Amino acid sequence: MDVIRNNPAGYDGLAQLRALLEAGNNPPIGRTMDFRLVEIEKGRALFEGTPSQEVLNPIGSVHGGYAATLLDSACGCATHSMLSPTQGYTTLELKVAYHRALSPDSGTVRAEGKILSIGRRTAFAEARLTDATGRLCASATSTLLVFDIPSAPA
Repeated sequence: MDVIRNNPAGYDGLAQLRALLEAGNNPPIGRTMDFRLVEIEKGRALFEGTPSQEVLNPIGSVHGGYAATLLDSACGCATHSMLSPTQGYTTLELKVAYHRALSPDSGTVRAEGKILSIGRRTAFAEARLTDATGRLCASATSTLLVFDIPSAPA
């Protein structure tokens, strides 16, 4: 699955993500870690997931990588929603702060990412991860590289 390079309709980033959402397609990482994109608009993305026993670390709490993955996805898709049909992106930096431990009792968690600014080559985004009761569990800031996708040779 590569919605950037497999884009025969010439959709911009927002349309690519809306089509993915409407089709009910969940990328492999979402299936593996049981989370999904649930809302997308220009400059904003919302993911939901339910941490299970499969993402526990040896001390019985949800591994920090689960929260980081949701936060990275939220920042990345918020950025993706701002791209033209000929642009791609990748995360350059992700800084995560853990405010509260997650457990399978946390219920459905939500990661909301928003664009802070975007330029010709760099985007800055932030995201917040909350548990089922709305408590802040983790937050992140991200720097992302925006680049042009080379066109296929004729």
